[in-house]
Amino acid sequence: MSTVTALSPRIDPVARARALGPSIAKMADVLERTQEIPEPFLTELHESRLLRLLLPRSVGGDQVEPWTYLHVVEEVARHDGSLGWNMFVSNSSSFICPFIPLETAKTIFGNPRSVIAWGPPNRHRATAVSGGYRVTGEWHFASGSRQANWIGAHCQVVEPDGSLLKNRFGRPTIRTLLMPKERTTPIHNWTTLGMRGTASEGYRINDVFVPEEFSGTREDPALRRDRGKLYAFTTQGIYAVGVAGVALGISRAMLDAFRTLAADKTPRGMDRLADEPVIQSNFARREASLSAAGAWLTNVLKDVWATADDMEPVGTDDRAKVRLACTHAIQTAIEVGDWTFKAAGASAIFIGTPFERRFRDLHTLSQQIQSREAHYEAVGKVLFNGDPDGTFM
Repeated sequence: MSTVTALSPRIDPVARARALGPSIAKMADVLERTQEIPEPFLTELHESRLLRLLLPRSVGGDQVEPWTYLHVVEEVARHDGSLGWNMFVSNSSSFICPFIPLETAKTIFGNPRSVIAWGPPNRHRATAVSGGYRVTGEWHFASGSRQANWIGAHCQVVEPDGSLLKNRFGRPTIRTLLMPKERTTPIHNWTTLGMRGTASEGYRINDVFVPEEFSGTREDPALRRDRGKLYAFTTQGIYAVGVAGVALGISRAMLDAFRTLAADKTPRGMDRLADEPVIQSNFARREASLSAAGAWLTNVLKDVWATADDMEPVGTDDRAKVRLACTHAIQTAIEVGDWTFKAAGASAIFIGTPFERRFRDLHTLSQQIQSREAHYEAVGKVLFNGDPDGTFM
């Protein structure tokens, strides 16, 4: 099935996401149980164009501002963390389009239901051959691979003389090879604490030939084909924005649910939660923290956008600001979620409550590379000493 009746990109994407809320609520349990986005919701999702937010306009995408993207991901994740995660990953994958030939991008995304999925590189290697590459290997953590129809393989490239292809920074380049999903074999190994609906499982590739035109590298923003400030942001920066959006959305949903719970719950030996001064104070502090983290990230994205060039990549200082604001938002969301779960008491521990799945999802998210507290150290190093070697991507 490849036909959808898409909404106009002129309709506010956040409004589109909000309109999906009731449908997300209806299918969330099915997604958690089966790890498949069910029909008819999958068609509704494609029709909403929420999987085409970062796709260039040159291939029919919406090419939205990064703060708009953040708010859309947050809105979807507020209803279901796994769907918010898969939506952000699908959008992030489309960020390859400015780095591959236009005709290739049109071939892939001419199908209105096209989605690319992939796993991290982990030092896999492809062999350069006449007209393209041959690749064999096994990748994991390919979120959204079940609804994808294209698979990517990030690889270092072995030249005919046995050397590794280098980028302009003098480091081995990471090239992304794109192929139809049917040329890969899935590995159904996603049995996790949380984010179960993402089906972030693995896949194997056995001696597949990938033509040169179905490959590209996202590691250098200077190589992009499409103009526009969106693509001046690095891929890793946009990934971090997506994870921050999911974290903020899950934590917001937990905090809102606690507000509802506190209005009704009177624990044994206590006043109604909403009348307890300690609860009142701590709730207000968490509300301020979560709202401030999201607002600061939004402001950073707008500030970087305001000075971004139409073609030149954003500079090191701006990359560091984006990374810092995303890391702060993610860590704040986790802290607020933890307080909320604890404050809800036994009301949070049962399956089906507004807290249990979100707590599991938030703590699965906390283990992902974009959530590392080590990003504070990396940013601090850049803020003090700059980045003379160009390593802060």
